[in-house]
Amino acid sequence: MSEELLSWDKLPIGGIPPFPSTEYKTGTWRTFKPIIDEEKCTKCFRCWLYCPDNSIKIEWEADGKKPRRFFVNYEFCKGCGICTKVCPVNAIEMVLEGEK
Repeated sequence: MSEELLSWDKLPIGGIPPFPSTEYKTGTWRTFKPIIDEEKCTKCFRCWLYCPDNSIKIEWEADGKKPRRFFVNYEFCKGCGICTKVCPVNAIEMVLEGEK
């Protein structure tokens, strides 16, 4: 069964995908991946805030009030590099997939 693709002017505004993004592991799309240098990271939350795929995750201290560290969920990271651009202390480096 093939469905006819709609032209751009027939698409509904603000379409909602039928499944949540957690259903689609997209990490295999990457060519480059972000590596967070935990020594440099000031835990400013910018990478977490700007990540379009919600791939930056936070590990919290036991009290749940302070972040212990930020890390990347590579199953969903597409390697766009936005996190690298918004990091004020250059704690995130984009490396070729498979290098680190």
